[in-house]
Parts: sequence; structure tokens; C-alpha cells
Amino acid sequence: MTQGAKYTADTRTAATPRVALITGAARRIGAQIARELHADGWCVALHYRQSAEAAQELATELESLRPDSAATVQADLLERAGRERLIEQAKQTWGQLDALVNNASSYYPTPIGSIDESAFDDLMGSNFKAPLFLSQAFAGAVTQGSIVNIVDIHVQAPMCGFAAYSAAKGALDTLGRALARELAPRIRVNAVAPGHILWSDHETLSDAQMQAESARIPMQRLGSPEDVAHAVRFLLSEQASYITGVTLPVDGGLRLT
Repeated sequence: MTQGAKYTADTRTAATPRVALITGAARRIGAQIARELHADGWCVALHYRQSAEAAQELATELESLRPDSAATVQADLLERAGRERLIEQAKQTWGQLDALVNNASSYYPTPIGSIDESAFDDLMGSNFKAPLFLSQAFAGAVTQGSIVNIVDIHVQAPMCGFAAYSAAKGALDTLGRALARELAPRIRVNAVAPGHILWSDHETLSDAQMQAESARIPMQRLGSPEDVAHAVRFLLSEQASYITGVTLPVDGGLRLT
């Protein structure tokens, strides 16, 4: 873990930046969430599993904008020891922890007839089990704070061939509402449900396919990582202080079609 500023309970003041742990923060939506929160004054703990180089590049980018504001932490979220260590290390970096963003996720098709134990354990582990135990550890480590889970708009209308993934995200969506009741009022728990998000660094759709997909969406465009990050920032902000137990769709209206 790269080292950030060290704060103790004795030195914290109202001006001390809030601290967020973002899982799967090295790339794509996770990285954009980190940039968005950092721009809003947060210190960010960037979790990664294997993408050490990308995570460190992001931390360096953010540190160049504001020193002692970003740190990386490695963990395999499918392993109990990794999950338990993650919350502790994130809190120790700045002496506090205010938010957890459960973003890390495995995603691939598992048509019925091809689902095996390995795929089930991976999809259920990354999309439901890890967020559950991380949220439990977070709740035990803070006096107040906020959790945002990244779910999926297709929880309401699952895609063919993605039964295991959809079930895992559906479980996470339900978990968020359950925790919102159990952890209130000291911890708020909400979710963001992205629709079809365009990856500028990894897009396989042709121009014709992109036009056809955009035509299905009332807003007539695919979403961006920035759209998701804006929603996460709002749910973690003071403006959302009376909001808990909600799933905010960021899908351009796709769920309506």
C-alpha cells in the first residue's frame, strides 16, 4: 500500500478530508469514481486485485493534484483474509474511513448448462459475498458513514445467458435495502444501477451496432463512466443525507423499454 497522510483521532478537525475506499478502483467505472470523489475533496483508497500498475498510475495522477490524498491497497476479495485486511488498511492510512463503494465485479455470460462451481463462486463471491462482508467490516470500523453498491439495471430484466451474474447483482441490491434498515441512522446504504455503459478504452461495438443500441435507449446514447461516478458522488454527499435504501438507475431510461 502506498503511504498517504497519517491522521489520528486527536488531530482530526472539521477540515479533515473525508476518506472513501473504492473496490476495483484501478480501471473503468472504479477509476472514474475515484477521480470524481477526489475532485470533490475526498481522500481515496484505491483497491485492486491484479492491476497494480494501473492502480499506481491512478494514485500518482491523483497525488499530483493533491498530495497525501490517494493510496493503493491490494486484496483478493474472494479470500477472507484479504477482505478483513482491506478495511483495516484503508482506515489506517488516514486514521479514518467515511465511505465504502462496492464496485469490484466479475462479469461474463454463464448460459444454463454451462454454469460450473468455479463460475458460480466467482460471480457470487465478487458481486455479493465480498460486498456483504466488506460492509459488515465497515460497519464495525466506523461510527458513521455511507455505503454505495454498484448493481445493474438488468437486475429488473435479466439478460439471457447471464443468470448467475444477474442473481448475484440481485442479491446485492436486496442486501443494500436490508442493510439500510439495519444500519440506520449511523450508516446510509444506497446503490447505483448502470445501464449500457460505453468503455472508451475497451469497446467492441461497431458504429452500426452502437447506433442500434443507442436507438433502444430513450436518451439516445450509451452511458459513460462519468455518469455513474456523478451518481455515486451525489449519494455520498451531504445533499443526499436523508436518502437511504434506494437504487438510483443511471441508464438513460433503458429500464422503461
